[in-house]
Amino acid sequence: MTATRQILLTGATGYVGGRLLSALQATGASIKCLTRKPEYLEGRVSPETIVCQGDILDQKSLAKSLQDVDTAYYMIHAIGSAKNFEDQEIQGANNFAQAAKEAGVRRIIYLGGLGNRESEQSQHLRSRHKVGDILRASGLQVIELRASIIIGSGSLSFEMIRSLTEHLPVMIMPKWVQTMAQPIGINDVIHYLLATLEIKTEKNEIIDIGGPDQLTYGDLIREYATQRNLRRFFIRVPFLTPRISSLWLGLITPLYARIGRALIESIKSPTIIENNRAKELFSIKPTGASEAIRAALANEDRAYAETHWSDSIASTGLSTHNGKSHFGNRLIDHREQLTKASSFAVFSAIERLGGSNGWYAFNHLWQIRGFFDLLVGGVGMRRGRPQGRPLRPGDPLDFWRIESIVPNRELKLFAEMKLPGRAWLCFEIKKEENGTRITQTALFDPIGLFGLLYWYSVYPLHNLVFKGMLQAITHTAEIIEAEPYSKTNIPVRIL
Repeated sequence: MTATRQILLTGATGYVGGRLLSALQATGASIKCLTRKPEYLEGRVSPETIVCQGDILDQKSLAKSLQDVDTAYYMIHAIGSAKNFEDQEIQGANNFAQAAKEAGVRRIIYLGGLGNRESEQSQHLRSRHKVGDILRASGLQVIELRASIIIGSGSLSFEMIRSLTEHLPVMIMPKWVQTMAQPIGINDVIHYLLATLEIKTEKNEIIDIGGPDQLTYGDLIREYATQRNLRRFFIRVPFLTPRISSLWLGLITPLYARIGRALIESIKSPTIIENNRAKELFSIKPTGASEAIRAALANEDRAYAETHWSDSIASTGLSTHNGKSHFGNRLIDHREQLTKASSFAVFSAIERLGGSNGWYAFNHLWQIRGFFDLLVGGVGMRRGRPQGRPLRPGDPLDFWRIESIVPNRELKLFAEMKLPGRAWLCFEIKKEENGTRITQTALFDPIGLFGLLYWYSVYPLHNLVFKGMLQAITHTAEIIEAEPYSKTNIPVRIL
């Protein structure tokens, strides 16, 4: 792609925006990213991408980022705000539209939501349409793509479908679950967003995009269950309003209950394609819902999805914490610690894990877990670790295997013990002004209720082991920093 002027991307820390950032960078385009927290894009942007600090609620902060911009992607959504997100979206759209006009932006590309204005609309969908109206009122050319359910690993709708299906063997199906939608895979959404840069039109466009299938949330739940080999029973009921259902969703998926309430309210009206502009302007042929779910599940074989809806700070409303959390179906024990030791010393401490070195804390518990794994036909702790050379991807570490390793930056392990699900243990190292931050994350993707019971039954032990392991790694790294030539003689087992 050749560009004489720059492309501005907002929402790059969010789910769709993060995927779009990777795709844009792959084209070689000249890109700017507008974000409130530039540090959240560290490690995600290429050296050529410019990161500008700004906030759409602060119009004065937008001018610099919009300078010399030809096309701007407006990917901002305030649905996760604890305040009135509709008011915030209106204010942000007004600020951005005015600043873009003053900067001479030629085209704004906006991702909105499918839905007929003549039918009853939720606050969520109503605000999506208002944002498009405000951007068009600026007099600039606006290409608005409207999508229904986006299916992809990490997308809000997909995570809700997955969480409900995984957690509930018997599912109550209220009337709103039968509302028609036209889901689209995340990869197809990105293809449309990229292609919109090049379409030959000088007028404003509202383009409905979606896959070839018109389905209900109930259909998607059944398809997900089929692909995960889960046997689920469905009971149709004429009651259970979206409001009551959203409260129930909050119990099943507590992290994003606030967002889930807004999402369920938006399901009351159909979200299907009403114009053919996508076929007239693009040569893209979207995949069906079944293929999109299959692709999303395949992507989950990685430790994390490429991006997750919760990457958006506005979506989570949470700050960094130590302890357990819950993203969709995935259960997480996430811990961080700051140390004065260098990243080299920290990585040296982490790289010594496994085999005769042990696991820093409560090694007897690790040995007991390995013994039980052997009893059920697993690999146990007998494989040890490579000796006499640095660790490499694919190496075994007891009942773990190295999925990826970047010296002085990260180590990701995939569990090969017998489990009712999939598990990873990840370490990340990041330099900061006051030292080095160590991030330790245990991730579990349970299969059905047995997987959930397993996680919560062993969590008290995880709390001891993972907390102690991070503390011991930090302590060992500080010793290595003070005595770098004695690091091979430092004992690993601190607790």
